Amino acid sequence: MAGVSPSTLRLWESQSLIQPIRTATGQRVYDKALVDRLKRIAWLRSEKGLNPAAIRETLRDEAALSDEDRSEPDDEAIDASDVRPGTRMRRLRRDAGRTLESVAQATGVAVSQLSTFERTSQGLSFTALHEVARHLGTTLASLSGQEEGRGGESLIRDGKWPSWPTTSSGVAVQVLAEGRNQMECNRFQLAPGASSEGAYQHEGEEFIHMLQGNLEIVLDGDQFFELGPGDSFYFESRRPHSWRNVSDGETVLIWINTPATF
Repeated sequence: MAGVSPSTLRLWESQSLIQPIRTATGQRVYDKALVDRLKRIAWLRSEKGLNPAAIRETLRDEAALSDEDRSEPDDEAIDASDVRPGTRMRRLRRDAGRTLESVAQATGVAVSQLSTFERTSQGLSFTALHEVARHLGTTLASLSGQEEGRGGESLIRDGKWPSWPTTSSGVAVQVLAEGRNQMECNRFQLAPGASSEGAYQHEGEEFIHMLQGNLEIVLDGDQFFELGPGDSFYFESRRPHSWRNVSDGETVLIWINTPATF
């Protein structure tokens, strides 16, 4: 169930990563909570490359934050006027009856990162944020507030673009068409080195038109495309895709998604 061998279980026990339940005859027993902990240890070991000491520290921090989450006030006590992405995410999570730990287990995002994002709306990569939003049945655009208001005509003057709250370092997203529409039209400004920090996918289609700089798009993990000023690029959103600014300066582009699944 945890995807590891019996010898690995015994090793982790000797390293104080796991303490199985013992029967009167000394037999080891693993309940659901322990199996979930084993899966988390395996993920931290294989995906993050953490050593036993770092894994123990991570698990302690996550347990402390999980306890903190259980003692948080009810949503009614949260300022209703607070519409930051982190607060929106916290409301959605609580409405779904999920703890930080359960969301972490489902998405592979650390509890500490989730807790920090809910409090500050900072600390999640674009890819992690997209994965958590999808798990909670929402989209990045909805968390940012882009989908508020009616659809229909939308006029935004040059340089007056409403901006998403900044959640990922070096990534600024400006809205080119407001409201709940079938197309999500955004202007991306990427600082040097800014990236999605991993691949993500969703339903729909995407169109990019480059205004400035250079962007590398990777599809399916092995198809690389470098775009420069004036280039346009279309692809299906269900294909795993990642991106990064590969120029020495700022990269600016128009990015359109349809339908509204971004």
